[in-house]
Amino acid sequence: MLTLPAFIVAIALLIAIHEYGHYRMAVACGVKVLRFSIGFGKPLWRWQANPSSTEFVLALIPLGGFVKMLDEREAPVAPDERHLAFNTQPLSRRAAIVLAGPMANLLLAVFLYAGVSWIGVEQPEAILSPPPMGSLASTAGVQGGERVVQAGAADAELSDVNSFEDLRWALTQGAINREDVRLILAGPSGSAEHEVLLPLSTLESSQVDADLFARMGITGPLTRPTIGQTEADGAAALAGLLEGDEVQSIDGKPVLDGQELRRVIRASGANGQAQAQRWKILRQGQLLEFTLTPKIVTDGDTTVGRIGAFVGSRPTFVTVQYGPFEGLSRGVAQTWDVSVLTLTMMGKMLVGEASLKNISGPLTIADFAGKSAGMGVVQYLVFLALVSVSLGVLNLLPLPVLDGGHLMYYLWEAVTGKPVSDLWMERLQRGGIALLVAMMSIAFYNDIARLLS
Repeated sequence: MLTLPAFIVAIALLIAIHEYGHYRMAVACGVKVLRFSIGFGKPLWRWQANPSSTEFVLALIPLGGFVKMLDEREAPVAPDERHLAFNTQPLSRRAAIVLAGPMANLLLAVFLYAGVSWIGVEQPEAILSPPPMGSLASTAGVQGGERVVQAGAADAELSDVNSFEDLRWALTQGAINREDVRLILAGPSGSAEHEVLLPLSTLESSQVDADLFARMGITGPLTRPTIGQTEADGAAALAGLLEGDEVQSIDGKPVLDGQELRRVIRASGANGQAQAQRWKILRQGQLLEFTLTPKIVTDGDTTVGRIGAFVGSRPTFVTVQYGPFEGLSRGVAQTWDVSVLTLTMMGKMLVGEASLKNISGPLTIADFAGKSAGMGVVQYLVFLALVSVSLGVLNLLPLPVLDGGHLMYYLWEAVTGKPVSDLWMERLQRGGIALLVAMMSIAFYNDIARLLS
C-alpha cells in the first residue's frame, strides 16, 4: 500500500530539491528563469505571479524535472533582456548554475543524515552471532556473543562502533576497498577486550555482492535461539514445543543464536531424508528434552528442513543519538562516505571488477521506498538521504546529457578559451543518450530479474 505513494513522494521531493538548486543559483546570478517544472508531460497545476515572472509547474509524469532559462540558443531574446540570458553569462556563473543542482541533493543528504542523528534511531547492538565454520569471521577467531567496540581498516585509526549498522558500514567499505578490517571485541560477560583481523583483502571484486556478508560470516546481530509462534501441524508443535521455549542444544551440540538455529534446521534436510533430532529446551527455568523430526521441503534446487515455527528473538537494540554539532558532522561524513562508495562501485563496474547486477532501477527503488516508509519516519529519511546522494553523484558524472557533462564542456572552454563546437556537442549528446539508455535497460532488467527470482 505504501510503495507507490512513498516512491512518488521521494522522487518528487528529490527532483524538486535538485531543480531548486539550479533555479536559486540562476536567480542569484541574474539569469531569467522562464519555467520551473517538476515532472514531464501534461501540466496538472501551474502558477505565475505575472507574465514576466517564472512559471511554476507540476506535470503528470513525476520522473524528472527541468528549469528553463532565457537562452539565445533556444529562442530569440529581446536586446534589452540579453544580459539576462544564460548563454551570455560568464563561464563561472554558468558552471555555478549547473553545479548547484547536484550540490543541492548532496546538501539535502547532509541534513537528512544529520536529522536522523538528532532524532535518534533504534538499531541492533553490535553483538556478533556465531559465524559458520569456514567463514572469514570463524577463521579469524570470532566465537559468537562478542560485542564489537571499534572497527576500521587495518592500517588506519579505528572508529567507535555504536550499533550493528556501524559495523556493517565498516565491513562494506573494507570489502569494496579490498582492505583488511580490524575489530576490537569485548567478550561475553564483560571479559577482556581483544582484537581480530578479517582478511577482506582476500575477497575478489566479483564477490562484493548480495552474498558478501555470508562469506564474511557476519550476517546479523546475535539473537536468542527461541521458538516463536508455531503452526498447528508443524514439526515443532507436533514434538511439543511451545512459544517462548529457548533451544539449548540439538543432538548434543550447543545452539547459541537464532541464526545458528535456523542454519541447523535448514541443513537437516540437505540429504532429502527426515531424521529425528534430540532437542534440549529451557522452559520457565526447567531443562526439557524433546524428539523433533523436521519436515523436508524443496527450496529452489535444494531440499531443506522446516519445523513450522518462527525461530529467533528480536536482537538487543540501542538508541543511537547525537547532539547538534556531532550530528551535523556525522551528516557530512556519511554523505561523503556514501558518495565515495557510490563512485568506487561505479568505477569497479566500468572496469569489470563489480557485477552490473548492482545497478538498480525504479522498480527496486520503489520497493525500498515502500519498505522504508513502513518501518517508520527515520528509516524513510535514511532512504531519502541515500537516494539523494545517488542522484547528486550520478548527475556529476561527465556524461553529456547530465550536469557533469555540461561541466565537462565548461572545463574544455576554460582550457581552450572557446566553447565546444555545435557538431561535437551533437555527437556527444547522442553518445550520452545512448549510454544512459543502456544503463536504464540494465537497471530495468535487474529489477525484473529480482522480481522473478
